[in-house]
Amino acid sequence: MRDIAVVAFAQSPGTSADRQDDMAEILLPVMREALGTAGIDRSEVDFWASGSHDFHEGRTFAYIESLDAVGAWPPISESHVEMDAAWAAYEAWSWLQLGEGEIAVVYGVGRGSLADDLDQVTATQLDPYFLAPLRPHQDALAALQAQALVAAGALDEKQMAEVVVRARAAAVGNPGAQVSGEVTVDELLAAPYLASPLREHDRGPIGDAAAVIVLAAGDTARRLARRPAWLRGADHRMDSHYPGTRDLTRVDTVTLAAEKAAVQAGFTAREVQIAELHTEYSYQEPLLAQALELSGAIVNPSGGPLVARPTTATGLIRIGAAAQHILTGRADRTLAHATSGPALQQNMICLLEGDR
Repeated sequence: MRDIAVVAFAQSPGTSADRQDDMAEILLPVMREALGTAGIDRSEVDFWASGSHDFHEGRTFAYIESLDAVGAWPPISESHVEMDAAWAAYEAWSWLQLGEGEIAVVYGVGRGSLADDLDQVTATQLDPYFLAPLRPHQDALAALQAQALVAAGALDEKQMAEVVVRARAAAVGNPGAQVSGEVTVDELLAAPYLASPLREHDRGPIGDAAAVIVLAAGDTARRLARRPAWLRGADHRMDSHYPGTRDLTRVDTVTLAAEKAAVQAGFTAREVQIAELHTEYSYQEPLLAQALELSGAIVNPSGGPLVARPTTATGLIRIGAAAQHILTGRADRTLAHATSGPALQQNMICLLEGDR
């Protein structure tokens, strides 16, 4: 396999939902920052890949608008995924592995504010025969998984509140966070239920944001970054799209993806120092940490998705953040996790490593 690394990462500040800016306006400053960090201009990029969601925009091929921030002339080699841009990163990584080029740029633009009722949007990804017609809201489906874990004795509401307390404390000073500050477990447990056993603070706030990573191969990566974050292994697995056929107390797709990525990387999830997990709900952190055996790793040191969750960009931010820890010398080995679909249906694991 070719050595492929993340050499630059940028994201827009965490903001609440804002309908004022279009895709290009959100993306352009972030794209400039990422390319500037890598020290390249758009003419040097061999491949572009993006992730967004037409359903959020209410129109088809909405991502075309984002190309105003990229520049589509002279003609570029470009691809798009209709989901979290973490999967666009996987496509770009695979494209570079084929030897098609040396530099790829991946970006995600999340505009969850455009949907008047986001629950009507998210329901479209459900089983079309039984669940989609019922239009269950996404928090209810997450609550089913959380309740299954509580009923099985795997966690309780106090543990979920403790996750939120740590996330908000870690987010102080993080410009990407929408919520931060000191709260107590008792304060959180006194809040009303959103969908039992979940409360409002148990879910990450949805906002509008963009994220960009720059991938490069071999010697090109070494030229563009002082300490590249080598993406040593990556894999993604999908569970049934109907939650009723799954054991919601288990995340076997996470375990399998981690095993496959470890074979490529030459090290396991247990050996990483920092893990960036795509935890849209508080109950997901202990579930994922146990499945990946992360007892020795720092999890979501900046607060993670519980303090900012831009739709279709959150998973890519996890990859970028995991890489940033290596680029800045904070860690030698990191893990990034991304998810999509209801109740952790689809999962991706990336293992990254820096030169020692």
